[in-house]
Amino acid sequence: MADTLTVQLGDRSYPIHFGTDLAGTIRQTLAELAAAGRKVVVLTDTRVQAAQSEWITAVTAGLPIFAVEPGEGAKSLAGLGAVLDFLANQQVDRHGVLLVIGGGVVGDLGGFAAASWLRGIDFLQVPTTLLAMVDSSVGGKTGINIAAGKNLVGAFHQPRAVFISTRLLATLPAREFAAGMAEVIKYGLLGDRALFEQLERAPVTVNSPELADVVRRCCAAKARIVEADERETAATGGRALLNLGHTFGHAIENAAGYGTYLHGEAVAIGLNGAARLSQKLGYMTAADAERVEAVVRAHALPVRLQRPLPYSALLPAMKRDKKVRSGGLRFVVLKEIGDSVTAENVPAHLVEACFREVGAA
Repeated sequence: MADTLTVQLGDRSYPIHFGTDLAGTIRQTLAELAAAGRKVVVLTDTRVQAAQSEWITAVTAGLPIFAVEPGEGAKSLAGLGAVLDFLANQQVDRHGVLLVIGGGVVGDLGGFAAASWLRGIDFLQVPTTLLAMVDSSVGGKTGINIAAGKNLVGAFHQPRAVFISTRLLATLPAREFAAGMAEVIKYGLLGDRALFEQLERAPVTVNSPELADVVRRCCAAKARIVEADERETAATGGRALLNLGHTFGHAIENAAGYGTYLHGEAVAIGLNGAARLSQKLGYMTAADAERVEAVVRAHALPVRLQRPLPYSALLPAMKRDKKVRSGGLRFVVLKEIGDSVTAENVPAHLVEACFREVGAA
């Protein structure tokens, strides 16, 4: 029996189903769609298709499947075009449904394709990575990367349901699991001090008995934030708080070249940068900033750049970020662990100092 949490968004509300293995729940949903005369097609990537071939075959039962190559390279204009061509070739109409099985890249790409095809069709999310389970599969942010920056092209398009089967994490590479833990740490920092302290006492692994509860806890936190500020329009706080560590992280991904760092790895460095910035702005204590770095390290994540990146490349990337307002740098900072705020017009010299402390040249 699946545990269900509803994201309350009026006529766009949808359930997040949690369980060890939701194959039966997904099959039932697909059978109901078929009975209603709605065509379902599937998007995944070749790595997930190989790792979960039996599970995908059992769940999708002969539905048309399109698999993109794994990695950030698929989350591009070319990748979007390929998915749209697949939908066209399958003659998916406005009542059609796209079932997206994969991590954050496939989820963002598939969601944006669903938002774009015929001006919007329904899609279902089956996240297969920890990062997608706790963050990107929930909330309706979809999009692709372009040379100018990450996620600059996209749409708000909520899924019709999310199915979180924790058994799918069994085949996830250790590096990918660690990348997902960066988002879990983020949730602890931005609004759940007890979660952060739990991570501090004992790092969460794929075999931790508390993993399922941690995943649900993060989804519940994101659902509450999305319900209050779906399109990130709040003047302060709101959904923007979910970007803790991301202004640093997105700049790192852009300057290093997409794929050099996993998204969660760049965010992990960004969390360390955000803690340092919070300290420099007079919020967080030095001791708490050290605690943030220690928890990030304990979860096998980087706290510094692998190789120096020129600040001259990082600054323009930050200025192109979606979170910039009226040309001013805007960051999420920590008043303390578990309490975050948005900070407008942060002095550039403080940002530069933080970047240099995490390895920028």
